This record gives sequence, structure tokens and C-alpha cells, in this order.
Amino acid sequence: MRHIKRLLLAAALMLTATWHLNAETNPKPFVIPELKEWKGAEGTFTPTSETRIVYPKGDATLERIANQLAGDYKEMFGKSLTTAAGKAKAGDIGLALKKDKSLGSEGYTIKVSDRVAVTAPTPTGVYWATRSLLQMSEQSEQHQLPCGTVRDWPDYGLRGFMIDCGRKFFPIEYLRDYVKIMAYYKMNCFQIHLNDNGFKQYFDQDWNKTYAAFRLECDTYPGLTARDGHYTKQEFIDLQILAENNCVEIIPEIDIPAHSLAFSHYKPELGSKEYGMDHLDLFNPETYPFFDALFKEYLSGDNPVFRGKRVHVGTDEYSNRDTAVVEKFREFTDHYIRLVEGYGKQACVWGALTHAKGKTPVKSDNVVMSLWNNGYANPKDMVDQGFKLISIPDGLIYIVPAAGYYYDYLNSEYLYKSWTPAQVGNVKFDEKDPAILGGMFAVWNDHVGNGISTKDVHDRTYPALQVIAAKSWSGPSVTVPFETYNTKRLDLSEAPGVNQSGRIGEGKGLVYQLAEVKPGSRLPHEEIGYNYRVSFDLDGKAETPGTELFRSQTAVFYLADPVRGMLGFARDGYLNYFSYPVPAGQKVNIAVEGDNKATRLYINGKLVETLDIQRRFYDKDAKAGMNYVRTLFFPLRQAGQFKSSVTNLKVEVL
Repeated sequence: MRHIKRLLLAAALMLTATWHLNAETNPKPFVIPELKEWKGAEGTFTPTSETRIVYPKGDATLERIANQLAGDYKEMFGKSLTTAAGKAKAGDIGLALKKDKSLGSEGYTIKVSDRVAVTAPTPTGVYWATRSLLQMSEQSEQHQLPCGTVRDWPDYGLRGFMIDCGRKFFPIEYLRDYVKIMAYYKMNCFQIHLNDNGFKQYFDQDWNKTYAAFRLECDTYPGLTARDGHYTKQEFIDLQILAENNCVEIIPEIDIPAHSLAFSHYKPELGSKEYGMDHLDLFNPETYPFFDALFKEYLSGDNPVFRGKRVHVGTDEYSNRDTAVVEKFREFTDHYIRLVEGYGKQACVWGALTHAKGKTPVKSDNVVMSLWNNGYANPKDMVDQGFKLISIPDGLIYIVPAAGYYYDYLNSEYLYKSWTPAQVGNVKFDEKDPAILGGMFAVWNDHVGNGISTKDVHDRTYPALQVIAAKSWSGPSVTVPFETYNTKRLDLSEAPGVNQSGRIGEGKGLVYQLAEVKPGSRLPHEEIGYNYRVSFDLDGKAETPGTELFRSQTAVFYLADPVRGMLGFARDGYLNYFSYPVPAGQKVNIAVEGDNKATRLYINGKLVETLDIQRRFYDKDAKAGMNYVRTLFFPLRQAGQFKSSVTNLKVEVL
């Protein structure tokens, strides 16, 4: 009888999930950020079509998380898991809340045996656990989970990324993807810098010609919103709702009273004639009412545009030339801290009060300060004054693409081995000092017009996000060697359904081929990212300028570019072309290779032109120089209406 019962139990388990025992204790699974505690057991658990994701009956939040996990699992692995209310049994994945003070507000446990049991003190912890499960699952062909027990929690409660959308526009779809990427790596704070301006030396030293933009729809001041790219209020609300459902906080930033040229372009009397038109005139009585009304538009009402608990009011890099302006700056900073608080929000500011040291009091209690440069704000002094700090030191974790100063790509090895949010420039706090809320990194698009694409930015920020996620969660307690981390991180997805990197296939070599590309046809891939070679045979016909070979959501490759009729490409408003027209009446093999520095054209196997980084100058004395980038994620999704014959298409990873 006992033998029969054991057989029946084994059969039941096989129907619900595959649970294999092995003779060895499982090592700690690789995830980013690293699991704090792992107690390995023997065996593996593999969900099947019978596996359920079970949540407590009546718990709407855990029901939503269960449905998210099921949707993500389907997106990533093509397998459908059902969700159900009730009690988990063998073969199921169970989600539940359970009090445990040692785990804090974001910690969780996972126990993998003949079932998967996820518990956490809060829904946020449960959600983070599902991210760990997905990362573990994607690292084996059968999406197996190693049996064992996880206890995991963050060292720092704020783990973030700031993106400068003022100088470079990022479509709302890009920001939505970044919410998902951040959530996949347990990054919980996304600061969106909504306004800024270029440097006037690149615009004939003329403030009126200098690029500036405010990216949010505005009814209070029609015409203020940038025409070359902006977010509607509903788009921004929907972005925040998506973030909330993925445990990510959006911190919107309106940067004043410096970096404010977009506002003085709209209303010139707001700009300072003495300190520069990118500075607001703090002595103009019209300045305060203007910005009081602007903030009111986004903060007032039952359903405000700025939904989250925090709002950033800027306050960095204003002139400290004389005492009067310093005191006025401090007054201005205090005013907008209190104005934001008046709408029930916590105010955030950039650190500037050492640079603007004075007598006028600035509210510090319950105010968050982004510590970016210790010369502008001495960290210890700011703590003594009562500010809570975000560690975002410019010399370590600022990215300014292709600028030649700060970092183009972060030094991931140094950060992984040596940095934690306790390191603010050259000042080191104790780990988990309550004054340090956490850490962020930033991308600043200082050089307006430098050819950098959204894909170029992603190529820089995605590896940075992974390493900052690792160190702001785990602090100094990472145990995986950097070399192992830096290899295995490449095996992880960006997020469920997200492929900003344009990955095709696994590894190097041929990843896609097509005997003939028919005009107007669609291919199965959107694009291919850097370190690619795309080649094809062309039986050339005379093509009309503007004829496309391929198009993706973000780029076009032309058989005849719309200006000169050459082979070329466009993305992010930039048109680049090769000095090579399609040869009508000739047959040639064309290949394009691209990486993060250049795009190269080969004809019949011979390199004929390289579009690499150019040094461009904007004044006669060659002092205002800028690197201009001509890179391309090669588009593949939609073939154009061309006359030529395109055959033997090959897409390779180099």
C-alpha cells in the first residue's frame, strides 16, 4: 500500500512540475543584484503547463503580481502559467505575505523544493522575488530553478538612475522600457530631468540660438513645451502608473533657477542679463509667480500629473558671484522646497549650499539632496544641516556621451570592486549610514547636436545600471568575482519583452539570413545592435532619393538618401551618408559593419568608407569643439519600396 501511495505521489508531481533530485548541493544562483543569503539543497524545480502561480484569496495586490509574473514568463519563455487564488500545493509557485522585521520593506524569501514558496513582509518584496525567479529561470534551457532557500534584502532603500531628457529627447516608449529594465534589476528610483539647455559656445555665443527644451505638455504657458519632442500629461501619468506597478518611483525634475533657458526663451524677461539667460532673474518680481503657476499645473488637483511622493526642483550650478545673488538663490531654493511640500510632496534638490553659502535659511528637514559634487555641497555639512542624501558623485558615476570629460562609459570594474553609495566623492560614510538614502547614476546629454542616438545612450547606461544595481543593493558584500559577474551579466535579459540592445541569437556568427528581400516585406527582427555585419547582393536599379532599404522604429537605412541620393542612414533626426550611390545596372555585394564608434561600408569585400567620430568646431578659433558620432543600430523590420534586387541577406554578430 505504501509503495502504491509513493507511486501515486510521484505521478501527481510529474503532472504539476518536474522536480529532479541530484547528488550535489546547488551553488548560489547568479542574479543581479546578488542574493544576500543562499542555502543550497539538492535537486531542481521546472515549471510545466500545469504549474499555477497561487496568491491569497482576496489579495488584489498579490493577484496583480501573480498575473505580472505569468505574463512575464509567457513573454520570456513562451510558456503559459495559470494564476489562482488559494493555497499552493506541490508543483505550484506560491506568493504570500509574512512578517519578518529582519527583511525590511523590500526583502523576501524564496524556498524552492517540490514547489516554490515566495514570502515577504510587503508586496514590494514579493515583486522583487519574482524578478529573481525570472533571472534564475532564463539561465537554463528548461528554465529550471535550483532547490534551496533565498533570503534577500537591500542595503540601501534608494537605487536609482537619472536621465537628462532636456537636452536630448527620449521617446516615451524608451522611458517605459527603462522602467521595466530598472524593475528587472530591482532599481527603484527613476529621476526624469525635464528641462535643460545646450552650451552657448556651440551656438555662436548667442543665447537666442542656443538649444533649450521643456519636455512636458503645458496648458498654463502655451508654447513653452518643446516642439521637437515632448510628453503629453497623460503619457507622463501613464508612465508613472506603469512604474508604480513595477515598484519603481518616478521623480520628475524641473530644474531651476539655472539650466533654465527654455523658460527665458519663452519669456525673455525671466532670464538674467547679468549671469546669463540660462539663469533666471531672481530679482524679477515676475519670476516667482511664473514658476508657482507652473508647479501648480502638475501638482494640484485630485489626480495630479506628478503622482509620486517626491518632486525635484533642481537648484544647481547657479552663480555665486556676489553676496546678494547667493542670498537670493537660497531664498529661492527655500521657497520651492516649501511650495512642493505644500502639495504634499517631499522636495528634492541638487547639492549647492556650500557653493551658495550664506545666511538665508533653507529648509532641510525631510528634504532630499542629490550629492553630486562636494565642492558645491560638502557632504558632512549637509548631513549636519539635516538633509537626507542621495549619493551621485559626478567624478564616479556621471556619463556624458562622447564629450571627452566625465565618463563616456562608467568604470564598471572599479565601481563593482570599490564603490558603494557610502562613497560620496572623496568622503566615505559608514555603510548603511541613515543619512545616505542610497545611490544613483546619471546620463547628461551636454553636447546637443553631437549625433548620439538613444541606442548610443542605452549602450552606455545599461551596463552602468547593472553595476549600480549590484552595488546599491549589496553594498560591499558582493562575493561574485568581477570577471565572473562581467561575463554572466551578458546572459541576462534587459527585462521581459525589452531588447533595446538589439540582440539577435546567442553568441557570434550568422544569426539570420534570407534568400531574397522583397519590397515591402517584414522581417522577424527589429534591428541588430553593435558589433554586427549586414551584407547582401544588390542588382542595382536607379532609385529615387529617399528610397529605403530597411526601417525600424528608430532608424532608416537608405539605398538613396533623401538629400544626396547615396547609401546612408537616419536616426534621432540625424542623417549620415556614404559617398557611394547605388550603381544602376551593376551587381555588387554590399556589407555594413557597425560598432559603438563607427559605421563602415564594404563593396565587394573592400572597405570603401568609415563613418567614425568626427571632431567638429563651432567657432573660428577652434575652441568650441564637439565630437560628432555616426553610429547605427542596423534596422531590419520593414523593407522599403525599392526597385533594385536584394538577395542573399546575411546578418552576423562579430
